[in-house]
Amino acid sequence: MAPEPPPLLGRLVRLRPPTKQDVPRLSGWYLDPELVSPFDRYAMDRPDDLAHSLLTAPQDPTSLAPRFMIEPIAGGPAVGAVGHFSAHPILTLMDVWYVIGAPEGRGKGYGSDAVGVLIGHLFATTVVERVGAVCDVANVGSYKLLEHLGLRREGTYRSALYHHAGWHDVAVYGITRSEWTARSAAPG
Repeated sequence: MAPEPPPLLGRLVRLRPPTKQDVPRLSGWYLDPELVSPFDRYAMDRPDDLAHSLLTAPQDPTSLAPRFMIEPIAGGPAVGAVGHFSAHPILTLMDVWYVIGAPEGRGKGYGSDAVGVLIGHLFATTVVERVGAVCDVANVGSYKLLEHLGLRREGTYRSALYHHAGWHDVAVYGITRSEWTARSAAPG
């Protein structure tokens, strides 16, 4: 068995691969209809299926399973998870997703720090030229996080996501490798 890679570190968070011990916490977040459901489809794997997804995700570029757990550097349990997936079968791009599942972890900058660390990691370790994300157009917190990191709104997929018994528009955001590099090199 290969040794576990070191965690990825941000200013506020460390990202580490999920383990089987994280399944109950992740399941709790996904079983909470008020956490996921307001802005995304509400679908939950059985805990055994989630555990299997966590195990197989590293070998599956299309997996939507969490790739990293978000832990505050200051200590304490995981407050969320982030992931990435190959968003298109032909285009060379990657999409990211994120959730701060623990109420005590919200509003502290953990989400933007974690997503920024993940985007930097993807540009540093893959050949992808564009990293993007989509979010419900009504999810103000999500698109503000993306804009804070320098992702630009590139368009809208109309009626692309079904949740709460209706079709919702999603905003499409992206940043290119050169934009990320310029942003990362800028002072301040």
